[in-house]
Amino acid sequence: MLALQICLAKCLVRHTTSLACARVIALLASLTAFVSPAMATEHARSIIVQSTTSTQNSGFYRHITPAFTAETGIAVRVIAVGTGQALKNAQNCDGDLVIVHARDAEMRFIKKGYGLQRRELMYNDFVIIGPPDDPADIGDAPDTNTALQRIAATTAPFASRGDASGTHIKERALWRAANVDPQADIDGWYRETGNGMGATLNYSVQSYSYTLTDRATWLAFGNRFDHKILVEGDPALFNQYAIVSINPAHCPSVAGEDAEIFADWLLSPRGQTHITKLTRKGQQLFFPNAAAQDGTD
Repeated sequence: MLALQICLAKCLVRHTTSLACARVIALLASLTAFVSPAMATEHARSIIVQSTTSTQNSGFYRHITPAFTAETGIAVRVIAVGTGQALKNAQNCDGDLVIVHARDAEMRFIKKGYGLQRRELMYNDFVIIGPPDDPADIGDAPDTNTALQRIAATTAPFASRGDASGTHIKERALWRAANVDPQADIDGWYRETGNGMGATLNYSVQSYSYTLTDRATWLAFGNRFDHKILVEGDPALFNQYAIVSINPAHCPSVAGEDAEIFADWLLSPRGQTHITKLTRKGQQLFFPNAAAQDGTD
């Protein structure tokens, strides 16, 4: 097989269409058709995970999936978008499993018949980052509500993802809890990027703005300039990630069996222990908290 591949490469380099090259191409095609089903079986299985961007940006899948694939032979392809788009993609049957972080949206997805169950996987927290001189003076705020109220009162620039992601959903909930309702088309200081977390962080540091981000993405982010974490530790900033299974009755083509193998692996002691080993700058990025659930609460 290798010799035939070398011959084919020479033919392609020389741009020749000789009879000999034609025979090589035909022979390779027939051999590939013959050996592929047997030789590729180990690597033929794969799943598509519709995921929030924070897990991708933090390096979670680069850390997790090689170990899973090595154990099971199932390849994992990740499509990283905002939570809202991930659920929409899954609703359109463009995926086999969902990993996101917006509980209410996840439960609506299930109640509408698109998903089967929701299982909690791991958590971390959100933080508010901002410029070093902290123009809204939020660094000493007693809680997140006060910090956001100070940002609004001083009209200090704030960068919102504005993309219906889990982070954006959380951010809007925090503004509501602070009794503030900023609107991008009215309030010049409130700016929606319409982008993922990485792009929004880039915008934030370049425009000297505050923003809300999950801690894992911030720790993995390399373009910080002088921005720093100014608000953290408030219970309101808790950030839960969950696995949502896709309903095969709605999506008959879903690779449900292999997706469930991945879900079970992540929720198992083996997978949960592997999650704890992902660190940045000496800090653990995610804290596993898998627990049995019926997916209806």
